[in-house]
Amino acid sequence: MKKIIILALGLIFVLSCSKDNLGEIEEPDAEFSESQKLLSISEINKYIETELKQNNDVDWTKAPAVVLWSAVMHGGEVLSVGYGEKDESFSIQKTSRLNDARDNVYKIIQSVEGASKSNSLVSADEILNVTDVKISSLQTIVELQKAPQIRYLEPIGYGSYLEEASGQQKSAGCSQSGQSINSGDYRVISPNAWLPWNFDVHKVPQAWNYSTGAGITVGLIDTGISASQNLLGSGFNDGDSNGRTVQKFGTFIDSPWWWSDNIDGPNDKCGHGTQMASAIASPRNNDFMPVGVAYNSNLVAYRGTEDVVLNDYHERKGVSNALKALGNRSDVKIISMSVGYPWSIGNVKDAVKYAYGKGKMIIAAGGTSTTFTNWYGVIFPASMAEAIAITGIKDNGYNRCDICHDGSKIDFTIVMQRAGDANRTVPVLGFNTGTQAYVGGSSVATATTAGIAALVWARNPSMTRDQVLDKLKRAGEFYPNRNSKFGYGNIDALKAVQ
Repeated sequence: MKKIIILALGLIFVLSCSKDNLGEIEEPDAEFSESQKLLSISEINKYIETELKQNNDVDWTKAPAVVLWSAVMHGGEVLSVGYGEKDESFSIQKTSRLNDARDNVYKIIQSVEGASKSNSLVSADEILNVTDVKISSLQTIVELQKAPQIRYLEPIGYGSYLEEASGQQKSAGCSQSGQSINSGDYRVISPNAWLPWNFDVHKVPQAWNYSTGAGITVGLIDTGISASQNLLGSGFNDGDSNGRTVQKFGTFIDSPWWWSDNIDGPNDKCGHGTQMASAIASPRNNDFMPVGVAYNSNLVAYRGTEDVVLNDYHERKGVSNALKALGNRSDVKIISMSVGYPWSIGNVKDAVKYAYGKGKMIIAAGGTSTTFTNWYGVIFPASMAEAIAITGIKDNGYNRCDICHDGSKIDFTIVMQRAGDANRTVPVLGFNTGTQAYVGGSSVATATTAGIAALVWARNPSMTRDQVLDKLKRAGEFYPNRNSKFGYGNIDALKAVQ
C-alpha cells in the first residue's frame, strides 16, 4: 500500500492512496446479534480511505452502522450527535423542538443500553445543536440512524487513521528550535526590526503608509503563544508598536481521560502558534527581530490544539469552543486558523458557522504536505464556504510551495518560499525571546493573509466582512477572474488598503 506521509509546517495529515482489498461492509439487519463483529482499525481505515478518494470527505452519518459503531468504540466510545434540521448548526435559545430532538437521543440510549442521561452524557453544547454521548451498543447507532431531527452522527474521538498511517501524529507541525536566518531573507527597517523578504513581494511596507492594523483585533486559533517569547507578551508594544493588547486563552483539554474538563492553559507547548502569532502581529521592534504584517493590531490567541492536526476529541472540542468564544467577542474581526483535518468535523463545522454568523472573517490554511496528491485538494475547515482558503507559492511564478496544496477552493495565495531553496521560507519570531525561525506552508500564508485583512479593515473600520473581502479580491492578481488552482492569486496589500 502506498502511503503518503504528511509532515506539516502548517497543516499535517496523512492520506493513504490504495484501492486494494477495500471490500464491502454490510449493514446489519434491523434484528441483529449484539455479537456483531467489531471492525478493526485497519478495516475502518479502508472505509475512510475509499471515502476520501471518492468524495474528498467522510460523511459518517451515511456510513454503515457497523463502521460508525466500530469507529466510536475505537475512539473512546464517544458519539457526537448533531440534532435539528439540516444546516441548523446553532441556536442561541433552544426551541422545544430542539430540546425534544436532543432528549430523544438520551431516551434511545437509555432504551437500548439502560444508561441514564447522567451516565451517558459527555457534553451538551449550550449554543451549538450538538451533544456528545458515551455509547457501547451497535443497536444504539441503528436506532439513532432512524431517528428524526438528526443532522449527523460522528465518532468524534476517532483519530486512528492518521496514527496507523504514520506511526505517530503528536507534535505535528511543532518546533521550538531557533534557526539562523539567511541575510538575504530580511532587511532592517526602523527602529531596528527585520522585514521578512516576502513582505516586499506583497507590498506590505507600502501599505503601512495607510494602515498598520491599529484598532483591529485578530483572533488566532492554534497551539497558543509561548510564555518564553517576550515580544508576544510584555514586549508586545516594543518599538513602533503601541497602544495595543495581546490576550491568551486556552480551550484545549490536556488529560488522559476524554471526559475531563482539565483545561491546560494558553501557553504554547508546540511552537506553531507562536510562529503564526508572529507572522500576524509581531511588533515593529527595536530588537532586530522579525516584524508581523499588522504590527499595531490587537491579538487574541486561543490554545485550542496540541499540534496542527485536529486528531482527537480534545482538539476538536478545543477548536469548537475557541470559535464560539471568538464569535462572541464584538472586537474580534478576523479569525486565523492554520490547523485542520482531512475530513470535516461536525462540531467544528457548526462552530465555524456560528462565528461566521457573527460577522467574523475566517481565514484557514488550504493544506500542507510533504508529498502531493493530484486528487486531494483543500482540507477542512478551509474547504467550507464560510472560510477563506489560503495556500503558499514560490517566488518564481505560480508554482505551489513544495509542501502546499492547491485546488478550486483556494481563494488567495501568498509567496512564502524561495524557489532555489525550500528551507528558506518566512522569518518569524522563535519560541524563546531573542530567537528567530523559518516557517512555511499554507500555515504562514494564512497568518500573513490575516494580517493583510487587518490592515484593510483598520483602514476601513466601518466596512462589513464582505466589503473587506471584496477589497482583498480586487487586490488579487487574477481579479476579476479566478484561477482554477490559486483563486484570485497573490494579494497586493497596497492596492487593498488604497
